[in-house]
Amino acid sequence: MDQIGRIAGITILIGIAVLAMKAAAWWLTGSAALYSDALESVVNVVASVVAFGALRLAARPADANHPYGHDKVEFFAAVIEGVLIIVAAGSILQHAWATWSQPASLQQPWLGLGINALSTVVNAGWAAVLVRAGKRHRSPALNADGRHLWTDVVTSVGITAGLVLAVQTGLHWLDPALAVGVAASVLWSGVSLVTDSVGGLMDAAPAGVIVERIRLLVGQHADGAIEAHDLRTRHAGRLTYLEFHLVVPGDMRVAEAHAICDRIEAALKAEVEGLVITIHVEPELKAKHSGVLVL
Repeated sequence: MDQIGRIAGITILIGIAVLAMKAAAWWLTGSAALYSDALESVVNVVASVVAFGALRLAARPADANHPYGHDKVEFFAAVIEGVLIIVAAGSILQHAWATWSQPASLQQPWLGLGINALSTVVNAGWAAVLVRAGKRHRSPALNADGRHLWTDVVTSVGITAGLVLAVQTGLHWLDPALAVGVAASVLWSGVSLVTDSVGGLMDAAPAGVIVERIRLLVGQHADGAIEAHDLRTRHAGRLTYLEFHLVVPGDMRVAEAHAICDRIEAALKAEVEGLVITIHVEPELKAKHSGVLVL
């Protein structure tokens, strides 16, 4: 199993441990807010299992039915995780309403809050690991898991602070109110995650700064060519696909045109990780006098 697969497997184990702690905190206190925290951890575990399966599938090499590989499956995993987060938000709101209708004081609040705080520390440490790993390996699934855990950490900190205030002041309505706040945050996280992942499934282009850097590198390393036009890019999991037309003088030898392409590819791959490049060479009569002009 590769490093990404090991990280995803560890994420499942940590998620189960955190879920057990948060469930214990909710059981001890009966708090609606801690219920919302525990439910979000259920989503974390399920999403981690989905991400693990997606990463295993994405690591498979290209085959006859999937000549471009299986990288896009990570976007499907991220969409599933986003939908689960949205469903969790609905369940949290339902439980918050029931608690609001029949408010009650918290049982064993300090023990429950202590256990929940410990689970938050564990989550924060692992979220940082996942975000770094997601960026390093350009993995949408790991990045989605990391972002979700950070959301969990932020909401857990807010819940703890609010429940401390509720216990000190006796304002029992703060408990369901905090749960509603958590639901809103969770819902926003789920919608954002689905939106970003659908963009990947729809072959959205990389960030504008990356596209502009690609254009600049093509212009700088295409000496001997006339222009590059119809430049297109798209994301597919950890890979970025780039294709463009390179216009060269009509009497240029094939070997010379190929050498220009090799030089461009080497420069691009040195700066943009996971880049798959397709260059279509054309004679000067195909020039559009637009795109990347080579000086």
